[in-house]
Amino acid sequence: MKVSENYYDEIFDFEGQWGQSSACGLRILEKEGKQIVIVTELYQDNPGTSVTAAGCNLLKQICEKKKLQLANIIYLECNPDTNSKLSFYDEKYFQVIFIEENGKLVYPQYRQLSEKEIKELF
Repeated sequence: MKVSENYYDEIFDFEGQWGQSSACGLRILEKEGKQIVIVTELYQDNPGTSVTAAGCNLLKQICEKKKLQLANIIYLECNPDTNSKLSFYDEKYFQVIFIEENGKLVYPQYRQLSEKEIKELF
């Protein structure tokens, strides 16, 4: 299940759970004064933590390395199409909103984007 490079602009290496070396696809778009950060699961090409399990830790690392302001970000997770017969591997995009509590991002809330919303992004 190789993920097409059409889904991302770069491979982003990050520290996953328990210090695991991990990787995801990363694309950052500008739209209406916001940065849309899209992290893409790489499946077999990710040696460590998935983008969903990394959650707020991944977002923080992206903000630090790319010098982005958290308040100015729309954060999306992409499960790319891998041409598998299993519906688990169908293409899906989710907007993830993290609630901030005591200075930490917690309680991720996921909303799957519609096909129309996805087309508007690209």
